[in-house]
Amino acid sequence: MTDEHAIRVLIVDDNRMFRRGVRLRLDNVDDVVVVGEAATGTDAVTAALSERPDVILMDLEMPGMNGIEATRAVIEDSGGRVRVIALTSHGEDHLVRRALSNGASGYLLKTHDGAQLVEAIRSVHRGEGVVSSRVTRALLAYVVQRRIGDEDRGKVASLSPSEVAIIRLLSDGVTSNEHVAKRLGVSVNTVRTHIHAALRKVGVADRTQLALWGVRVREELVPRDGIR
Repeated sequence: MTDEHAIRVLIVDDNRMFRRGVRLRLDNVDDVVVVGEAATGTDAVTAALSERPDVILMDLEMPGMNGIEATRAVIEDSGGRVRVIALTSHGEDHLVRRALSNGASGYLLKTHDGAQLVEAIRSVHRGEGVVSSRVTRALLAYVVQRRIGDEDRGKVASLSPSEVAIIRLLSDGVTSNEHVAKRLGVSVNTVRTHIHAALRKVGVADRTQLALWGVRVREELVPRDGIR
């Protein structure tokens, strides 16, 4: 695959050796090209503007502007075009919540191997979400504990039957458009159309956020007739 069609990746971490290790893993992947590195959150924001990456691997714990602040800035500057995978050595649920609430599409521990990292890059580039299984339980426990308010109920009411069905599947862990389409008996393009509409109605940036919202309002997402 030519660089023109490869997934453009920016590596952000204040540890030079870690950045080098990640680059070495990705340099041999045909559909991925590393377009730059940054050691601080401030440099990450600048590099995102100049290098126009598709996916950023973002360390969360950096001096100065941390990775969470940089994630929010990059997402805002790019209008949501850039996908961010948050990377950290720890699995604290407060970091998971903050990263995802500020626009990250994925959250992985740095201990993941190269193959898992590459698949995560491909997944978020497709518009899917990735959260390490080691931190999923703590994250979902927090989401479920949050109380459902009138605003969320209004959002649920605005959804079509197809959108409700898709969000239910996403919240169950069905991540790919192909699997959702097969479960519902519709085309992949139809699934994409409904997901885009649901993102707008719910007011979230990506499928990860939509799935987490679906977990939180699960009891309100009553299946309806009229899927198409």
